[in-house]
Amino acid sequence: MPEIQIGGYVPFTTIDYPGKLAAVLFLRGCPLRCAYCSNRHLLDVGSGEYDPAKVLDLLRNRVGKLEAIVFSGGEALMQGDAVLDYMRAVKALGFSVGLHTNGFYPEMLRRAAEIVDWVGLDFKTTRDKYKELVGNDVAYERMLESLDSWLGTGRGIEVRITCDPRFITKSALSEIADILAARGVQNIAIQKYIPHFDDERDKTTPDAREQFFNDTNLRDKINAMFENVIWRE
Repeated sequence: MPEIQIGGYVPFTTIDYPGKLAAVLFLRGCPLRCAYCSNRHLLDVGSGEYDPAKVLDLLRNRVGKLEAIVFSGGEALMQGDAVLDYMRAVKALGFSVGLHTNGFYPEMLRRAAEIVDWVGLDFKTTRDKYKELVGNDVAYERMLESLDSWLGTGRGIEVRITCDPRFITKSALSEIADILAARGVQNIAIQKYIPHFDDERDKTTPDAREQFFNDTNLRDKINAMFENVIWRE
Protein backbone atom coordinates (compact mmCIF):
# COMPACT_ATOMS: atom_id res chain seq x y z
CA MET A 1 0.00 0.00 0.00
CA PRO A 2 1.16 3.64 -0.39
CA GLU A 3 2.80 4.77 2.84
CA ILE A 4 1.02 7.33 4.97
CA GLN A 5 2.91 9.86 7.05
CA ILE A 6 1.94 9.58 10.71
CA GLY A 7 2.98 12.52 12.86
CA GLY A 8 1.31 11.53 16.13
CA TYR A 9 -0.34 8.62 17.91
CA VAL A 10 -2.64 8.58 20.94
CA PRO A 11 -3.06 4.97 22.07
CA PHE A 12 -6.25 5.45 24.09
CA THR A 13 -9.07 8.00 24.16
CA THR A 14 -12.70 8.06 25.23
CA ILE A 15 -13.59 11.42 23.66
CA ASP A 16 -12.56 11.27 20.00
CA TYR A 17 -15.15 8.77 18.77
CA PRO A 18 -18.59 8.96 20.40
CA GLY A 19 -19.34 5.97 22.59
CA LYS A 20 -16.25 3.97 21.65
CA LEU A 21 -12.81 3.35 23.10
CA ALA A 22 -10.39 4.50 20.43
CA ALA A 23 -6.87 5.34 19.38
CA VAL A 24 -6.04 8.39 17.25
CA LEU A 25 -3.58 8.68 14.39
CA PHE A 26 -2.48 12.24 13.55
CA LEU A 27 -1.44 12.49 9.92
CA ARG A 28 0.90 15.09 8.47
CA GLY A 29 -0.21 17.78 6.03
CA CYS A 30 -3.03 20.33 5.91
CA PRO A 31 -4.17 22.75 3.18
CA LEU A 32 -5.36 25.32 5.74
CA ARG A 33 -3.47 27.65 8.05
CA CYS A 34 -5.97 28.30 10.82
CA ALA A 35 -5.04 31.10 13.18
CA TYR A 36 -5.80 28.97 16.25
CA CYS A 37 -4.29 25.68 15.06
CA SER A 38 -2.89 23.64 17.95
CA ASN A 39 -1.11 21.11 15.69
CA ARG A 40 1.15 23.42 13.70
CA HIS A 41 3.91 20.84 13.67
CA LEU A 42 1.68 18.70 11.43
CA LEU A 43 0.83 21.33 8.80
CA ASP A 44 3.57 20.51 6.33
CA VAL A 45 3.74 17.22 4.46
CA GLY A 46 6.93 15.40 5.38
CA SER A 47 8.34 12.21 6.78
CA GLY A 48 6.21 10.87 9.59
CA GLU A 49 7.64 10.17 13.01
CA TYR A 50 5.92 6.77 13.18
CA ASP A 51 6.49 3.76 10.95
CA PRO A 52 3.05 2.88 9.45
CA ALA A 53 3.77 -0.87 9.48
CA LYS A 54 4.78 -0.79 13.14
CA VAL A 55 1.71 1.26 14.03
CA LEU A 56 -0.48 -1.30 12.26
CA ASP A 57 1.20 -4.00 14.35
CA LEU A 58 0.42 -1.97 17.49
CA LEU A 59 -3.20 -1.71 16.44
CA ARG A 60 -3.34 -5.42 15.67
CA ASN A 61 -2.30 -6.05 19.26
CA ARG A 62 -5.14 -3.79 20.47
CA VAL A 63 -7.87 -5.84 18.80
CA GLY A 64 -10.43 -6.67 21.48
CA LYS A 65 -9.24 -3.79 23.67
CA LEU A 66 -10.12 -0.88 21.40
CA GLU A 67 -13.25 -0.41 19.32
CA ALA A 68 -12.29 2.33 16.88
CA ILE A 69 -9.37 4.08 15.21
CA VAL A 70 -9.71 7.80 14.44
CA PHE A 71 -7.75 9.46 11.65
CA SER A 72 -6.99 13.09 12.44
CA GLY A 73 -4.38 15.65 11.50
CA GLY A 74 -3.46 17.98 10.01
CA GLU A 75 -6.02 16.92 7.45
CA ALA A 76 -5.95 13.16 6.99
CA LEU A 77 -7.61 13.18 3.56
CA MET A 78 -4.74 15.26 2.16
CA GLN A 79 -2.80 11.99 1.94
CA GLY A 80 -5.19 10.63 -0.68
CA ASP A 81 -5.05 6.96 -1.63
CA ALA A 82 -2.43 6.28 1.04
CA VAL A 83 -4.85 7.08 3.85
CA LEU A 84 -7.73 5.23 2.19
CA ASP A 85 -5.61 2.10 1.89
CA TYR A 86 -4.51 2.38 5.50
CA MET A 87 -8.10 2.87 6.61
CA ARG A 88 -9.02 -0.34 4.79
CA ALA A 89 -6.22 -2.19 6.60
CA VAL A 90 -7.50 -0.86 9.94
CA LYS A 91 -11.07 -1.78 9.03
CA ALA A 92 -9.96 -5.31 8.15
CA LEU A 93 -8.76 -5.72 11.74
CA GLY A 94 -12.35 -5.22 12.89
CA PHE A 95 -12.16 -1.61 14.10
CA SER A 96 -14.70 1.10 13.40
CA VAL A 97 -13.05 3.94 11.51
CA GLY A 98 -13.48 7.58 12.48
CA LEU A 99 -12.29 10.71 10.70
CA HIS A 100 -11.71 14.24 11.93
CA THR A 101 -11.76 16.55 8.92
CA ASN A 102 -11.98 20.19 7.89
CA GLY A 103 -13.97 19.15 4.80
CA PHE A 104 -11.50 20.56 2.28
CA TYR A 105 -11.54 17.41 0.12
CA PRO A 106 -15.19 16.53 -0.60
CA GLU A 107 -14.33 14.09 -3.40
CA MET A 108 -11.93 12.20 -1.13
CA LEU A 109 -14.61 12.15 1.56
CA ARG A 110 -17.05 10.62 -0.90
CA ARG A 111 -14.50 7.90 -1.65
CA ALA A 112 -13.84 7.38 2.05
CA ALA A 113 -17.55 6.83 2.72
CA GLU A 114 -17.21 3.13 1.90
CA ILE A 115 -14.74 2.78 4.80
CA VAL A 116 -15.40 5.50 7.38
CA ASP A 117 -18.14 4.96 9.94
CA TRP A 118 -18.21 8.36 11.67
CA VAL A 119 -16.98 11.88 10.92
CA GLY A 120 -16.19 14.88 13.09
CA LEU A 121 -16.40 17.90 10.76
CA ASP A 122 -15.12 21.38 11.59
CA PHE A 123 -17.45 24.28 10.70
CA LYS A 124 -15.05 27.03 11.61
CA THR A 125 -17.01 30.27 11.21
CA THR A 126 -19.37 32.15 8.90
CA ARG A 127 -18.60 32.57 5.21
CA ASP A 128 -17.43 36.18 5.56
CA LYS A 129 -14.77 35.27 8.15
CA TYR A 130 -13.63 31.93 6.76
CA LYS A 131 -10.75 33.13 4.59
CA GLU A 132 -9.41 35.37 7.36
CA LEU A 133 -9.37 32.41 9.75
CA VAL A 134 -8.09 29.62 7.50
CA GLY A 135 -6.10 31.49 4.85
CA ASN A 136 -7.96 29.94 1.92
CA ASP A 137 -10.80 31.37 -0.16
CA VAL A 138 -12.43 28.08 -1.26
CA ALA A 139 -12.46 26.25 2.10
CA TYR A 140 -15.97 27.33 3.11
CA GLU A 141 -17.69 26.02 -0.01
CA ARG A 142 -15.70 22.80 0.09
CA MET A 143 -16.63 22.28 3.73
CA LEU A 144 -20.33 22.70 2.93
CA GLU A 145 -20.02 20.27 0.01
CA SER A 146 -18.37 17.74 2.31
CA LEU A 147 -21.06 18.26 4.94
CA ASP A 148 -23.91 17.74 2.50
CA SER A 149 -22.20 14.74 0.91
CA TRP A 150 -21.64 13.02 4.24
CA LEU A 151 -25.17 13.75 5.45
CA GLY A 152 -26.34 11.92 2.35
CA THR A 153 -24.65 8.73 3.56
CA GLY A 154 -26.80 8.61 6.70
CA ARG A 155 -23.73 7.76 8.79
CA GLY A 156 -22.76 9.38 12.05
CA ILE A 157 -21.45 12.93 12.13
CA GLU A 158 -20.64 15.55 14.73
CA VAL A 159 -20.22 19.11 13.47
CA ARG A 160 -17.81 21.09 15.63
CA ILE A 161 -17.59 24.86 16.03
CA THR A 162 -14.62 26.33 17.90
CA CYS A 163 -15.60 29.70 19.32
CA ASP A 164 -12.55 31.90 18.87
CA PRO A 165 -13.92 35.40 19.59
CA ARG A 166 -11.54 36.90 17.02
CA PHE A 167 -13.44 35.11 14.25
CA ILE A 168 -16.90 34.34 15.58
CA THR A 169 -19.58 36.23 17.50
CA LYS A 170 -22.64 35.01 19.34
CA SER A 171 -24.83 36.08 16.42
CA ALA A 172 -22.51 34.21 14.04
CA LEU A 173 -22.76 31.08 16.19
CA SER A 174 -26.54 31.39 16.05
CA GLU A 175 -26.34 31.78 12.25
CA ILE A 176 -24.21 28.63 11.96
CA ALA A 177 -26.69 26.73 14.11
CA ASP A 178 -29.49 27.80 11.75
CA ILE A 179 -27.50 26.59 8.73
CA LEU A 180 -26.82 23.22 10.33
CA ALA A 181 -30.38 22.69 11.53
CA ALA A 182 -31.73 23.51 8.06
CA ARG A 183 -29.47 20.80 6.62
CA GLY A 184 -30.73 18.21 9.09
CA VAL A 185 -27.65 17.97 11.30
CA GLN A 186 -28.52 16.38 14.63
CA ASN A 187 -25.23 16.34 16.56
CA ILE A 188 -23.04 19.38 17.16
CA ALA A 189 -20.23 20.34 19.54
CA ILE A 190 -19.56 23.93 20.54
CA GLN A 191 -15.97 24.18 21.71
CA LYS A 192 -14.35 26.84 23.85
CA TYR A 193 -11.33 28.42 22.23
CA ILE A 194 -8.18 27.65 24.24
CA PRO A 195 -5.28 29.95 23.31
CA HIS A 196 -2.10 28.22 22.21
CA PHE A 197 -0.45 30.84 20.05
CA ASP A 198 -2.37 34.05 20.64
CA ASP A 199 -0.96 36.90 18.60
CA GLU A 200 0.55 39.44 20.99
CA ARG A 201 -1.32 42.17 19.13
CA ASP A 202 -4.66 40.43 19.27
CA LYS A 203 -5.01 38.54 22.53
CA THR A 204 -8.36 37.19 23.67
CA THR A 205 -9.69 37.51 27.21
CA PRO A 206 -11.37 34.91 29.42
CA ASP A 207 -14.64 36.87 29.26
CA ALA A 208 -14.54 36.96 25.46
CA ARG A 209 -13.89 33.22 25.28
CA GLU A 210 -16.63 32.38 27.78
CA GLN A 211 -19.38 34.64 26.39
CA PHE A 212 -20.81 31.86 24.23
CA PHE A 213 -21.16 29.55 27.22
CA ASN A 214 -22.53 32.13 29.67
CA ASP A 215 -25.43 33.25 27.48
CA THR A 216 -28.36 31.19 28.74
CA ASN A 217 -30.71 32.34 25.98
CA LEU A 218 -28.23 31.37 23.28
CA ARG A 219 -27.59 27.99 24.86
CA ASP A 220 -31.30 27.26 25.26
CA LYS A 221 -31.99 28.24 21.65
CA ILE A 222 -29.24 26.01 20.25
CA ASN A 223 -30.02 23.10 22.58
CA ALA A 224 -33.61 23.10 21.34
CA MET A 225 -32.52 22.89 17.68
CA PHE A 226 -30.57 19.64 17.77
CA GLU A 227 -30.86 16.12 19.08
CA ASN A 228 -27.51 16.38 20.83
CA VAL A 229 -25.41 19.45 21.70
CA ILE A 230 -22.10 19.19 23.51
CA TRP A 231 -20.72 22.36 25.08
CA ARG A 232 -17.01 21.62 25.40
CA GLU A 233 -15.55 23.94 28.00
